[in-house]
Amino acid sequence: STHSHSNTLTSYNKFHLATSPSSNKPQTSSSLRMISSLLDLLGGGDPTLIEPEKALPGRSQKMPNIDGLRHYVLGNDIQQVPDGYKVAVFANGCFWGSEKGIWRLPKGIHSTAVGYCAGFTPNPTYEEACSGMTGHTEGVRVVYDPKQVSFVDILRWFWEAHDPTSGMGQGNDRGTQYRSGFYYFDDEQKRLIEASKDAYETQIGRPITTEIAPASDYDKYGGLWYYAESYHQQYLAKPGSRPYCSAQPQGIPLAPFEEWAPNDLKEAHAPTLPEAFWKKHGPKKGCSVVNSPNDLIEFGDW
Repeated sequence: STHSHSNTLTSYNKFHLATSPSSNKPQTSSSLRMISSLLDLLGGGDPTLIEPEKALPGRSQKMPNIDGLRHYVLGNDIQQVPDGYKVAVFANGCFWGSEKGIWRLPKGIHSTAVGYCAGFTPNPTYEEACSGMTGHTEGVRVVYDPKQVSFVDILRWFWEAHDPTSGMGQGNDRGTQYRSGFYYFDDEQKRLIEASKDAYETQIGRPITTEIAPASDYDKYGGLWYYAESYHQQYLAKPGSRPYCSAQPQGIPLAPFEEWAPNDLKEAHAPTLPEAFWKKHGPKKGCSVVNSPNDLIEFGDW
């Protein structure tokens, strides 16, 4: 169909833009990407997730240039999880913009990183993940201090920063590598994700297609999370970056925490960011985060 054709081309243009010499990134030919695009064109409809046994074999070597890499804006080691800090991993479309919204939160974010999550191929490359043949989705890993920023604030940003009803894609980016997902590390994260999903689904009025699964489901494939190439890390903060984003925020604020949170979690997970913050800085309908400043939002600037 013309619709899927234009979507695939837009997705390819983003890929090409990300690997063109003028953006100081390695120029790569991606036959896998083109094969996937052609299959999407011929198949029509929503792409389907590859079966684990048909996924690319991957490799045992970790992504190079990640060890010791420091966050381009926050300055911290992107792999480090200090004592008492927690990890959240989610996917909501093109990871460049998804990551930026979180690193700008006023306090409590130790690091953000982009990568490939919830797939079947160990240590995939960008080209492989883009082909749809690894099963991964473009994700964000957040290391945060729960004493300074609530998991619920990260969760709210996740919901409001994209269209969680759009199946295998986000905006003009179509493919299983752009599917919405949130992956939990403990029962409290699970319950908060599921309760907020039920509330937001009612508000939006369409079925939410977000994948919700335990991180441990992916242990048999080498783990939930693999870091993306260093050039993708905090891409939008770097000189010469192209302000690309396909996210489709719906302009619908998540219902108040007190209305949907499980009673026994209300005290421990109360939001740390006030409603005034969300009114001024929250995701707006369309895509605004790409053009926001790179620096943190100043605490109290609301």
